[in-house]
Parts: sequence; structure tokens; C-alpha cells
Amino acid sequence: MKSTVLRRMCLLHILGILLSLVASDALAASPALTLTIDTRIAERWTEAKITPSKPATDAAWCRRVYLDVLGRIPTVEELRKFTGDRKPEKRERLVSRLLGDEYLEEYAVNWTTIWTNLLVGRTGGTTNDSLVSRPGMQQYLRRAFQKNKPLDVLMTELVTATGSCRPGDEDFNGAANFLADKLAENGVQATAKTAQIFLGTAVQCTQCHNHPFNEHQQNQFWELNAFFRQARIEPLAMEAGNNRRVARILDRDFAGEGGDPTKAEIYYELRNGKLKVGYPVFIDGTSLVSLYADRGEDFGDSGYVGDINRRQELAKMIRASDEFPRAMVNRIWGHFFGYGFTKPVDDIGPHNPPSHPELLEELAQNLRDTSFDGRELVRAILLSETYALSSEPNRSNLSDDPALGAKPLFSRFYIRQMQAEQLYASLLKATQAQETLAYDEQERTKQQWLAQFNTAFGNDENGEATSFNGSIPQVLMMMNGDLVKRATSADPGSFLAKVADSPKLTSADKIEYLYAAALARPPARNELAVCNQILAAHKGHVGAALQDVWWALLNSNEFILNH
Repeated sequence: MKSTVLRRMCLLHILGILLSLVASDALAASPALTLTIDTRIAERWTEAKITPSKPATDAAWCRRVYLDVLGRIPTVEELRKFTGDRKPEKRERLVSRLLGDEYLEEYAVNWTTIWTNLLVGRTGGTTNDSLVSRPGMQQYLRRAFQKNKPLDVLMTELVTATGSCRPGDEDFNGAANFLADKLAENGVQATAKTAQIFLGTAVQCTQCHNHPFNEHQQNQFWELNAFFRQARIEPLAMEAGNNRRVARILDRDFAGEGGDPTKAEIYYELRNGKLKVGYPVFIDGTSLVSLYADRGEDFGDSGYVGDINRRQELAKMIRASDEFPRAMVNRIWGHFFGYGFTKPVDDIGPHNPPSHPELLEELAQNLRDTSFDGRELVRAILLSETYALSSEPNRSNLSDDPALGAKPLFSRFYIRQMQAEQLYASLLKATQAQETLAYDEQERTKQQWLAQFNTAFGNDENGEATSFNGSIPQVLMMMNGDLVKRATSADPGSFLAKVADSPKLTSADKIEYLYAAALARPPARNELAVCNQILAAHKGHVGAALQDVWWALLNSNEFILNH
């Protein structure tokens, strides 16, 4: 009996040790990759003879991480929980929480917003001439990010998608929305956007001629375009009472522009008017003809889907390429640092070399080695000393300013304006508005607000523009309806009323609470003095005084900046 008890106690002890090791490994995930980031970045500081900025405060770092990972600022409670933590590795623990189950829904929603804007634009699915179902695109992406779908799988599903773009249809496939507005004019936009997003290659202007300033050639565009010629768009009937169209993506045999599906060639025109023939060839020069010849097959130029599904072959080539992991790393890095290793972030090549080529290659290789798990790269970036630097420059690194055209050295955190979506989410979170609404209803309200800034050009490049300039006065003047009235009012039950009526908080505490909610810091001495003057001017009407303070904070530049 005693021996049995002892064995069980030993087993429990061993199990406890194993669990603690697993937890420790989870907290310290990707330490080698984080070290690689900091080492490579520091090497460039030494070469440039500059000293990096000091580390950011815990509060500034916390606000930054919430904005970049969840797309909104932290609540006062979340901020104070982190800054009040005196245990070691608290940053590792917060990153693990933000990337784990506790915040999974918010994480998925934020990255769905980022990728929806990337894949179909801010206006895709919002105008009557768009075939995109924005809810369908969002549903697909939310589920992908909830499952932490590998980036190569995400790319493959988007590039090869078939089915209805509309949720509820029997053959619904949300990934099909990526191509829904891009298959007109023989799929020139499908070609350009696939190369831009997944290969970091800007080939749009080479459809008419060789690029005058870089290595991209006209034939490369049309040979890549040939991969999309089996894809067909089928507009679906409008639903009763709904004037929005959507589409279905299909794969069909391609007879070729010469009429012979066994060859299935395309033709494109040179600037001198001559026609050239093209077949599916990847940007590295690998043709489907040669690829299939190596397999002992002689139908590599066939347009029959039963012989070759060209989009599926393209996805395999993208995944195997060096360009794909580089493009994904550069885009993710650019999200967290404000600048990628190249500017623009989706144009990498000899004509536009990266600022840190060795680091880009190492991060790209690591992404492939980890089966394209984007979340591990995110974790390594967030826990790096580079990401944790203050945004305040010193005399040594004033010249490190990519906004003036210099290549980024990342010796400080580059201040940047919130995106419109981040501002919207932060305002709602700070005031605790809309928390009881379901996702679909929240998204509809958000899209109605964003629509006032976004304009689709309706040209052959699916161009669009946003008039959002980030100023809170502009936003608050243009935002109408009950949402903003509730968020900024001092009516009973509102955010401000709850703060004003709290018996546990002194007037000074209430002012500090508002500063923490908006700026993630306490008021400075001179700011506190001004706030006290406002309190005195309102002669004891705390709610009215706090409303003035709150509006001032929301109107400050500091509120709308990620710093």
C-alpha cells in the first residue's frame, strides 16, 4: 500500500516537473529567433555608429502590443494588471495570453480586418459593382486565424479557390472572394495582386511593357497570367430585396487564344505592335511544359483542367519559392514596425534591396522551417528588444528616419498614426460601448462608419483611396448616431457616468483613470494642474468636468498615435 502511494506521489511530482517545463517552453518560445532579430539589428547600429533609444516603459510597450496584436488599446484593467505584475517574464506571459485562447476571438477579428483590407481592399464588397461578399471573406479569414492556419495553406486556398462567394450557398467558399473582383480582362488583377501579395513582386505595370527601372519583364507578367486562364467568374442572381451582386468562381477548360486546348496559348502585344505567344511560366523561369516533361508527361501546356489545374500548380510553385516566405516576413515585420525591410513592403528585388538582407533571409527560412506558422514569427518580434525600444529619439539616432527616405535601422520605435479601424476599436474599447453586440452587427456598424472615408475608383486596377487622415476632430464630427453619443456622453449608465459616480475613486483617481484609458499613462504634473482647474470651473459637477477632460484626451495627437 505504501509503495503504491509512493509511486503515485513520484508520478505526480514528475508530471508536475514536465508540465512546468512545457509551460516554460511556451513562455520562452522562439528565443533563438528573437536573439537573431536583436543581433542582426544591433550589427547595423554598430556599422552606422548610432546608439539605440532607451527601452519603452512597461505601459507604453503594453499599449503598443495591444494595438498591434488586437487592433485596439488596452483597457485600464488590462493595463494595470500588466504594469502591476512584479514577477519575471511578465512580457512573455502577456504575449502568450494575447496569442493564446484567452484573446483568440479578438486576435482573429483584428487579423481578419488586416487581411480583408489586403486581399479585397477597404471597398471590396461594399459597392454595387463589386462581386465580393465581404462577410464571406471575413468568415473564411476569421476561422483561418482562429485555427492558426499556416500561411502557405492560406495562400493555396486563396489562389486555388472555387465555389460561391456567398455565405449560405451549398458550395460556399469564402476564399473565393479573393479573386471575385480580379478575373475581368483575362485576370490581369488576379495576376498582379497574387504576385504583389504572395511574392512581394510588383508586376502591374509590366503588362504593357518591360519595366524601365527594374528587372521585371513584360513576358513575365503574361506568363504568370496564363496560370489564371482556366478560372471563370459566374455572377450569381441577386437576392430579393438586395441589390448586391456576388459571384461563383469555377475552373473550366481553356481552349487557348488560338483555339487549341492541347496547347492553350495566350497572346500579348509588344509596344511595337507585334504579338508574342505565352504559356504558364513562373517568375523564376520554370514552365509547366518543362515541369511536366521532367515527370515524363508531354501535356504541360494543356488547357484541359483534367490534365493540369494551372492555379493549383501555381500555388505549389509559390509555396516552393524563396519569394513567398520573404514576402510574408516582410509584410508581418512591416505591420509591427511601421516599415518593412523594403519600401514599399510588397516590392522586393535587386532594384529595391532590403535594409537587412541577412535577417530577412534568416526569418524567411525560419518561417519555412516552422511550417509557415506566422504566429511564431509574431511572438519572436514582440519579445525582441528591438520592438521594445522607446519611440523617443536620442541625438545619436535622429537620422534614423525612414519618413525622410533613409533605410530603416530600427534604432527606435517609429511613431505612426492609428489605422481607421484601430481608432474605431480603441474608442469603443475605451468607452466600453457596443460590447453586447454580436460580431456581424458590430461589423456592419463599423463598415457604415468606415464607408464615409473610402472611395473606389472603378478603374482597371481596382483602385481605391481613403480620406481618413487620423484627426480625432474629423472623426468625431463625421461619426453620427447613437454609438458616438453613448461613447462620449455623461448620461446615466455611460462610461463617463460610471467613472464620475464611482465612490471608490477620488477626483484625482478619476482623472488618472481617464488618462490610463486614453493614453495608458498617468497625467503629468502640469496636466493634472489643468484638470484641477477644469474641476474647479465646474464647481463640483464632476461628470461635466470629466467630460471636458475626456474630450480633450480624445482630441489629443497622443491618443491617435501608436508609439
